[in-house]
Amino acid sequence: MAELELFHGGALEQAMVRYGPQAEGWIDLSTGLNPWPWPVERAGTLSDMGLTSLPETAARCRLEVAAAACYGISPKACVVAAPGAQALIQCLPYLDLPGENLAEVAVVAPTYEEHAACWRRAGHKVCEVNSPEEADSYDVIIVVNPNNPDGRLFEPQYLLSLADRQADRGGMLVVDEAFADGDTALSCASGAGQPGLCVLRSFGKFFGLGGLRLGFALTHKGLAESLRGILGPWAVSGPAVAIGCRALADKRWIEETNRRLCRESDKLAAALRRMGFHCVGATRFFQLINVDNGGQNGGQTAKDLHEHLAHRGILTRRFEHWPHWLRIGLLPHAPGLERLVKALEAWHQ
Repeated sequence: MAELELFHGGALEQAMVRYGPQAEGWIDLSTGLNPWPWPVERAGTLSDMGLTSLPETAARCRLEVAAAACYGISPKACVVAAPGAQALIQCLPYLDLPGENLAEVAVVAPTYEEHAACWRRAGHKVCEVNSPEEADSYDVIIVVNPNNPDGRLFEPQYLLSLADRQADRGGMLVVDEAFADGDTALSCASGAGQPGLCVLRSFGKFFGLGGLRLGFALTHKGLAESLRGILGPWAVSGPAVAIGCRALADKRWIEETNRRLCRESDKLAAALRRMGFHCVGATRFFQLINVDNGGQNGGQTAKDLHEHLAHRGILTRRFEHWPHWLRIGLLPHAPGLERLVKALEAWHQ
């Protein structure tokens, strides 16, 4: 039986085919990407980005050093660059693991569904649990922090202690920090390098360059070597290396963007509250609303609101398994927010 494809955000071309062209154009709020990307022209022209040669090992090492400095990891930690955090999520189930390479894996859910799907695909026994406290007996524990889509947070010190316990029993804790950029207090990066811990970071979310496909694993030497072996040579493209090196070191842009994400996230949350929606979770990149709102919407679900907005050229993120949840990303400009508000007003009429 063919495996069902998971539903993700970002399928803008499919939405355009299904719902048709829009006079005002489309606004994609489904991905959780920063809508104000790092200006790639600062990395030079395409001819400066190594398109005509294979990426050099030394260049990849410079990229990993830049990531180590940006994320604040300890000197004993290793950084592995990959073509997106998703690539690392798919590689991890194929490492040497406890239990004769078939591990018992606990995924703290609800969360990004690719984690459970990738471990199951590799033949491991996967159980979805409500909290890390329920996962003490598992070989591998996976936590997304801040969680996608509900923004649930776990204290880094608690997670580092959990990683210690996993290491003592030969297990591993994977902490997916795809949405942690912007608040170093949320990150376990400073503890990367200790046995039993692998921290995943997404470059594309914060820097607004999802199409570049760049992500990092922050971990200890043994796991880093295993990941590099699976990824193989030239895993990261020349343009990704060139842009990543410059962007990760652009402290002024990073600081300004952190402040902007906070402001715009607050604006979006306030607008949704004014429209009568209950925000059940958030990160600096998106708001999650409960469309059911205590049964006051006449039984209408997030799918209904998703359709309503899509017919007005606004693409949001719905979830098959949580029919009352709708995730809405940050608006790129004030007219976009006004357009969203008008569409939500029409929904209530």
